[in-house]
Amino acid sequence: MAKSTTEKTPVKKSAAKKAAAKKTSAKKAAPKKSAPKKVAAKKVANTDEKPLKAKKAASKVEKLDEGTLLALTVAQGMYEKKAEDIRILDMRKVPGASADFFVISSASNDKQVEAISRSLEEEVKKHLGQTPWHREGYENLEWVLTDYIDVVAHVFQKEQRDFYDIEGLWGDAIEVPFKGK
Repeated sequence: MAKSTTEKTPVKKSAAKKAAAKKTSAKKAAPKKSAPKKVAAKKVANTDEKPLKAKKAASKVEKLDEGTLLALTVAQGMYEKKAEDIRILDMRKVPGASADFFVISSASNDKQVEAISRSLEEEVKKHLGQTPWHREGYENLEWVLTDYIDVVAHVFQKEQRDFYDIEGLWGDAIEVPFKGK
């Protein structure tokens, strides 16, 4: 048995020598491969530019406070169902205001009022994960109010909107621009 173990060890040593020889020959070939590595590094640098642009765009979104983002999301939900004359009123500097933002829109009939109200709730739930604190007006569908505490959404039939004139009542509010996607 002693002979067989001594016979195996020289074989292992020779295998180790062969592996070491391959490593040294691989090191000699490495400088030839360095040029393609530099090209690959340039490609990586070019692809890194796109995420930087995305990060800059994301930082613009991060600059919006939660209330403004919620108000814009509510307005987008209204826009999805073709709400008319969507206006966002920033109420934060208006004394006695009950919310930070009012989002107001019009619809031509009761079915559209309901569709717009449901759509804004779905849009907020989908993008921000929030549900309304309170809602009212689903009984007659002339004016549906959806309350998110900081943002209150009003969906009116045209006649009711003209009658209540919320924009005129809160004329001190600053209007936030909204175009829809």
